[in-house]
Amino acid sequence: MDQPRAFSNAIEDEVETAETVEHGPVSRAVVERDGASGRARRRKGARGAGFLRRLKLSRTKVERKLADIEFAPDLAEGIGSRKWFRGAGTMVALIAVSVALWPEFAPLEAATIAELDEETHDEFRSQMIMPLALGGDTGRRMAATDAVRLLRAAPERPQLQLLATYGQGDSLTSMLRRSGLEPFQAAEVEAMIGRAFPLEDIEPGTQFAITLGRRPAADEPRPLDNLSFRARFDLEMALNRTDGQLAVEKQVIRVDDTPLRIRGEVGGSLYRSARAAGAPASAIQAYLKAMGDHMDLGSIGSSDTFDMILSYRRAETGERQAGKLLFAGIERGGQAKAQLMRFGDKDEFFDASGTGEQRSGLIAPVPGSMSSRYGMRRHPILGYKRMHAGLDFRGRHGTPIVAVTDGTVSGAGRMGGCGIAVRLNHAGGLSTRYCHMSRMAVSRGQRVRRGQVIGYIGSTGLSTGPHLHYEMYRGNRHVDPASVKYVTRQQLTRAQLAQFRENLARLKRVAPGEALAELAPQTDEAPKPMREIDRLNQNQVQRVD
Repeated sequence: MDQPRAFSNAIEDEVETAETVEHGPVSRAVVERDGASGRARRRKGARGAGFLRRLKLSRTKVERKLADIEFAPDLAEGIGSRKWFRGAGTMVALIAVSVALWPEFAPLEAATIAELDEETHDEFRSQMIMPLALGGDTGRRMAATDAVRLLRAAPERPQLQLLATYGQGDSLTSMLRRSGLEPFQAAEVEAMIGRAFPLEDIEPGTQFAITLGRRPAADEPRPLDNLSFRARFDLEMALNRTDGQLAVEKQVIRVDDTPLRIRGEVGGSLYRSARAAGAPASAIQAYLKAMGDHMDLGSIGSSDTFDMILSYRRAETGERQAGKLLFAGIERGGQAKAQLMRFGDKDEFFDASGTGEQRSGLIAPVPGSMSSRYGMRRHPILGYKRMHAGLDFRGRHGTPIVAVTDGTVSGAGRMGGCGIAVRLNHAGGLSTRYCHMSRMAVSRGQRVRRGQVIGYIGSTGLSTGPHLHYEMYRGNRHVDPASVKYVTRQQLTRAQLAQFRENLARLKRVAPGEALAELAPQTDEAPKPMREIDRLNQNQVQRVD
C-alpha cells in the first residue's frame, strides 16, 4: 500500500515541475503587464477623484454664495434698495418666462356639415324645441315653418274668468276693482247687489266667480259679463249681462235640516270613540262640557253608550254643514242615565225633567296655585296674628280674575286694606269678594256669568306683592271658600216644559245617520241634463251587460 502512494506523489511532483518549466516565463510576463495596467488605472482613478473633490468644493462655494443672496424678497420692504430691485427683477423674469411658455389656443375642427334635403330639414324643424308662442308643441310637425307669418298684435281672449275672495274687513267695491273692474262699474255692481241682499251679511271668505267680457277698445277696461256667489247656504246670487244690461238673479237652493244623530260605545276614550263615529271635534267638546256640568265624567263607563244630536244642513248642490250640539245623552244597560237638550233663548242645556244647567262646585277665580288658606295667621305687614278670612292665590300682575259662579256686582272700587276690590252677590245668600286688583272689568249693578272676567291681579291695599285675596260670605259672615259647594239651576214654566218635551221627543225620533243619506229630488223638480261622458259610460255598461 505504501509503494503505490509514493509512486503517485512522485508523478505529481514531476508534473508540477514540468508545468513550471514549461510556463514559467509566460506567467512572469503576464504579471508584469497586469501591474502596469493597474498602476495606470490607479493614476486615472486618482485624477477622477480629485476632479470630483474639486467639483464638490466649487459647488459648495457656489451654494454658500447663492444662499447669501435673496432672490425673492418682500417687495413691501426696502423699496428702492438693491435687495428690492433684485426681487423686482426676479418677478419680471418669472413673468417673462410665463408669457413665453403661454400655450397657444387653436380652434378645433368640427365635423363637416351634412347635406340635408328639404324634406329632412322640415322633419328636423318639426321636432326641435321652440317657444309655444312660435308654434312649439309636442309631436311631429308642430313647430312653425316658413309659411307662418307673425302678427303685429296678438288677439285677446274674448273672456277672462276669475275667482275672487271676500276678505275680512273688505268691501265689495275694493274686491271688484282688484279683479279688474273700473271704479264706476264696481260701485254700480255693489249698489245692485246691496238692493237685493244685505252686504253686511256677506261672510268673509265668500268666493265670487267673475267673468269679464271683451274690451270695447284696446285702451278700455273689460266689462263685467257675469258674477255669481253663494250669499247664504240656501241662496245663490248672480249678475248676468243680457242685451248689454246687468240684471240680478236669485236662485234659492233647497236645504234639508234633518239633525245628525251619532251613537256609539264609549270604549277606552269617549273622545276617540266619538271621533271614530264621525262626530266633529267642536261637537265633542260641547258634549263633554254639557255632560261635565251635570254629572261626573269619571262615572261614565267604557260599556256605556254615548248619544249626541247636532244641527246639520245639506243642500241639493251637495254641500253639507254641521252646526251646534242639540242633544247629549249617556245610556247604560239600555236605560238613559243622562239626557240633556239645548233649549231657550240663552242656549242652555236642560235635563229631561226640564231642570236647567246644573253646575256643581265653584271654579277657581285664577289659574294660579293657593299660597295661604283660611284661618289664623301672622299678618305679613302688620306683624301680629289675626284671622285670615279668605284664600290667597298666586299670580302674575295683570292675570285675569273670573267670577266663580253667576251673580250681581254689589260693590266695585277701593275697600280699605283690600285695595281695589269687587264684591258679587250670588243665589242662596252667598257673596264673594276679590281683593288687591290692579284694575276692574265690571261696574256696580252689573250681572256676571260664571267664568266672566271681573278684574286683574294686582298689589293694591295691604299687600306684599301681586296676588288675589278671595273671600266668601254667607249672611254677611265670612266662611271658608274651600268648604262651600252649591249648584245653580233654572226651572222651566209649564208652557216651556211642554214645548221642551215636544222638542226632545222629536229629536229622539231621528235615526242615527239619517242626515247622511243623499237628498231625494222633489217631484216637481226638473231632471238635470245628463253629461255626455255619463251617457257614454251608461251605454258602455249596457253593451257589456
